[in-house]
Amino acid sequence: MVNTNEAFTRITGYSAAEVRGQNPRMLQSGRQPPELYAAMWQRLREEGHWQGEIWNRRKSGEVYAELLTITAIRNQRGEAENYVGLFSDITRQKEHERELERIANYDALTGLPNRRLLADRLHQALALSQRRGSTLAVVYLDLDGFKAVNDQHGHECGDELLIAIAQRMKHSVRDSDTICRLGGDEFVAVLQDLPDGSACMPFISRLLDACARSFNIGGRLLQVSASIGVALYPQRSEVDADQLMRQADQAMYEAKLAGKNRFHIFDPEQQRSTISRHAQLDAIRGALARDEFVLYYQPIVDLRQGRVVAAEALIRWQHPRRGLLSPAEFLPLIEDDPLAVQLGEWVIEAALRQQEAWQDAGLHIVSSVNIGSRQLQQPDFVERLKALLEAHPGVAPSRLKLEVLETSALEDITHVSRIIAECAALGVSFALDDFGTGYSSLLYLKRLPAAQIKIDQGFVRNMLEDPDDLAILEGILGLAAAFRREAIAEGVESDAHARMLLQLGCRLAQGYGIARPMPAQDLPRWVAAWRPAPELMSVAVLNREALPLLAAQVEYRAWARRMTEFLDGATDHAPDAPSAQATLLSLSVTKALCQAVQMEAAELVVHRRGRRMTALRAGRVVLTALLAQLGAELAALLESC
Repeated sequence: MVNTNEAFTRITGYSAAEVRGQNPRMLQSGRQPPELYAAMWQRLREEGHWQGEIWNRRKSGEVYAELLTITAIRNQRGEAENYVGLFSDITRQKEHERELERIANYDALTGLPNRRLLADRLHQALALSQRRGSTLAVVYLDLDGFKAVNDQHGHECGDELLIAIAQRMKHSVRDSDTICRLGGDEFVAVLQDLPDGSACMPFISRLLDACARSFNIGGRLLQVSASIGVALYPQRSEVDADQLMRQADQAMYEAKLAGKNRFHIFDPEQQRSTISRHAQLDAIRGALARDEFVLYYQPIVDLRQGRVVAAEALIRWQHPRRGLLSPAEFLPLIEDDPLAVQLGEWVIEAALRQQEAWQDAGLHIVSSVNIGSRQLQQPDFVERLKALLEAHPGVAPSRLKLEVLETSALEDITHVSRIIAECAALGVSFALDDFGTGYSSLLYLKRLPAAQIKIDQGFVRNMLEDPDDLAILEGILGLAAAFRREAIAEGVESDAHARMLLQLGCRLAQGYGIARPMPAQDLPRWVAAWRPAPELMSVAVLNREALPLLAAQVEYRAWARRMTEFLDGATDHAPDAPSAQATLLSLSVTKALCQAVQMEAAELVVHRRGRRMTALRAGRVVLTALLAQLGAELAALLESC
């Protein structure tokens, strides 16, 4: 090396004197193969310049990534006499890319591969099976009794159980196999390179055992089981990855019907359940022809302005014998059938007809319609939507908003992005539904030009007592603001939810605490009568410095709930003091009160373990009063922020 600048020293740690006269290979990390350097020098000899990314090593021994450009300096004879290298440290960028890759490919809760990475691994396993003539098993697993755990012990406990089950299952298969979490309590295992179909049996037994053994979660002994469906490849007829997944899912359903805690292997030669599914599809097709479907509407309100801005159209089946059926009882059956497109277009047309009726009655709000993945992927989706709008010229396209699940949008992000842009040109806006349950990365928000994001109700419903959900909610609202998207909070079940949302700067809301879905004819009356609680109108948005105080309030609520469970005997594990204790102790107004709460709690733990019931009852009265006082002080502090 002839000379260097200060930036070189700052990045590598070497001074100019230390490297002068040295060969640049002194910086090599050993990560690049010799072939890379051979290609680099060949390019320099032929073209006089080279650019690329390489890994080098600092003086401290730390490896770093750099973007390097080398240019040859030639003499009058055209011979290279020297080379100038310009580079920048891109280590942080590389780390950020790796983090984005992790978010995109792995489930945030369990750390297992997600649906996206599963698709890639399954296609690789199929190629391996075809190349080697080996057997592949797709194992679809659904937990039995998990909903009861969630309902009885809460989502936090349910999440811990899922994490524990995921770890057990991961250790039940080989490193070359893949365990993936699809979402909720559904998992898929891809067992590759098996000698034959029977070779998957030991792994399935281990998976069943991994789920059925009891788990100690927070002092509670919990037990669930699993229903497993298996699809094997190759088969007599050629099948692709999607078909294998559907077969395994169908086999899992058969295992459920057979009594749970067991497995069922899909038999391509005996698809008895297919006949049943065809009959169900025929029933839905007939219901559509007989006009048995109706739309219910759930209002979306602006809490800050106290007005109704939209209503989400939700389909119901008015079954002649079974009564009013929710969409969960029929929509999953048509998800992969062309009937999903027909029913989806019926919903849009019915919503536009209802818009005309509302406008005639003087009601002017936006109708929000859910669009399924199959319907959205239709190549002529925009043309068909345009035809539906033209059939109702009295309805402005801006009165229609389409909601698409975040996970559906990411199946083909390029196609969906184009669809959203073309619909925007018509005047129709889009919202990303259940935001936060998919990948929710910066890249996807940048590439999907939806006007709104609807925050999944799971985060909103639990934000009052779950610091993690509150943190996720804050993050999503921050993303929405950064990308200039409106945020709508689903799952608002009380004025307390509404208040906290307003404090966080989210004014659009929807949920049972505002209104349940209602028949179309009831909506105008409800809109005319609805008013938010008067105290909500004065709730101010918290400044950034006050957010730790809000988090502390939520964490104390969660701590109080866990302490109550311990004192009631529901668990033998006393909760530790909230991590927010430090935040609150910095506030002189609450310092003494926080210390009093923790001292009283410590005494109650002693009374509970010593079975001193009289002292326990008396102490609980004191603790309840102290917590009420602390809650009031925190609320007052937040009001003043």
